[in-house]
Amino acid sequence: MTLTDFDALSFDCYGTLIDWESGMVAGLAPLTRQVENLSRNAILEAHAQAESSQQAQTPGMRYSDLLAVVYKRLAERWGVSATHAECLTYGASVKDWPAFPDSADALAYLKQHYKLIILSNVDNASFAGSNERLGVTFDAIYSAEDVGAYKPSDRNFEYMLDRLPQIGVERPRLLHVAESMFHDHVPAKRHGLTNCWIYRRHDDEGFGATMNPGEMPAVDMRFNSMAELADAHRAARG
Repeated sequence: MTLTDFDALSFDCYGTLIDWESGMVAGLAPLTRQVENLSRNAILEAHAQAESSQQAQTPGMRYSDLLAVVYKRLAERWGVSATHAECLTYGASVKDWPAFPDSADALAYLKQHYKLIILSNVDNASFAGSNERLGVTFDAIYSAEDVGAYKPSDRNFEYMLDRLPQIGVERPRLLHVAESMFHDHVPAKRHGLTNCWIYRRHDDEGFGATMNPGEMPAVDMRFNSMAELADAHRAARG
């Protein structure tokens, strides 16, 4: 199996292309500066727990609204104050989360060889802001807002797979590319997809802003960055 065996790449965006952990930590600063001895990973793990719980309770809630609720829940968890305006500001902060430095260049290269798909746990307005940072036109964008559910729900993957014929992609020719084991690789393998792990957290401990997936799923390919993925494709083409 090589990268040249595929016609399309489906991406998780946040954690893979967009550095959501840095965006979260910056956006949560009004809360975390009121709390002593909170490490970066402790902040991210608390966020993962609050976000995952809220997504399970309200799968149809827009991500920007859900993040506002998460902000309030974290304030309660840490015993600090948060105004309604601060909650809304955090909910609207996705557009400000930075792209990883290698994402735009790698996507520009990969666009020459693949159809590119987004399968993301955000709302459409939030992704539009991130898409400007990524600088590429995706062939299809499937958001949690479109599906009415959040990954790792099977509904998100079924939604994407049902629509592949509309963009001329055969299922065996699709490679799913993501960082999150919990949100992406576990359900991708349930659906029989070939998967590629972009292990952004290779030099850190734990799972950061995603929940522990439990038993780790099989991985067909692994790279530590999007730049490595693009370089591997160049090498595969000779």
